[in-house]
Amino acid sequence: MLLSIIILTYNESSNLPKCLISLNSIDAEIFIVDSASTDETVEIAKKAGCQVFTHSFENQAKQLNWALGNLPIRSSWIMRLDADERLTPELIQELQQKLPQTPNDITGYQVKRRVFFLGRWIKHGGYYPTWLLRLWRNGSGTCEERWMDEHIVLSHGKTANLQHDIIDENHKGLTFWTDKHNHYADREIKDIFASSLAEGDVLIEGGQQSQASQRRWVKKNLYARSPLFLRAFVYFLMRYTIGLGFLDGIEGFIFHFLQGFWYRFLVDAKLYEMKRHPQHPAKTSQARLPVSH
Repeated sequence: MLLSIIILTYNESSNLPKCLISLNSIDAEIFIVDSASTDETVEIAKKAGCQVFTHSFENQAKQLNWALGNLPIRSSWIMRLDADERLTPELIQELQQKLPQTPNDITGYQVKRRVFFLGRWIKHGGYYPTWLLRLWRNGSGTCEERWMDEHIVLSHGKTANLQHDIIDENHKGLTFWTDKHNHYADREIKDIFASSLAEGDVLIEGGQQSQASQRRWVKKNLYARSPLFLRAFVYFLMRYTIGLGFLDGIEGFIFHFLQGFWYRFLVDAKLYEMKRHPQHPAKTSQARLPVSH
């Protein structure tokens, strides 16, 4: 087997079928690591022929690293995929052509993520293309130990870019989306208080600074040093005007406002609360957080 695909799940019966259908034409072994779903996720995965494992969830990074250390993966390449993502037919064809011919010094591939929100492709506001290292040689990649914005880091070798996209489209609705981002804000607070944005925290993928590393540098050196609350408003304005987010229509306005302003404002509000009430229980909470990005 040339490729293994790892999908972490928790109550993903709305998303998983579309993800698995997109994988029908690729020669890959699919591993599902579920964290006690209460819906039909496990049944859907088993019916599709996936290998299903159960492991208690702490955070995304620990769950993925557990999978890398414990699943019976025999393939040369490993891909990480979320349940609300799917591969385009063009990407599958590209993988089938390129993976067997990849030079030995290439140990990871970056792919572009194409996000759909309320049925619309979000092309602007700096959101496309978003490059992510999602494919690596077996034994060469691990996940950063972070609560939020975790990425695969290679132990050796170089990265290359694939031409075609992964599609990210969550089918659980806006209520789930806002609830998920509320949990994301809690995760980001945990990273901030754990000093994950400390000096020198630069992500290197395949011996080179990735797009994720560059964005993290901007967040640490510019955004994090700007005034609370004001920075969320400025970020949204830049993204919506200079970044041409207005070209994404009404769906884009909702997305950029919620993801670019409301979410960032929520993180600042939680930071403000923590600073005023250092013993607030949310600071040390270990509540179950959603798996999907």
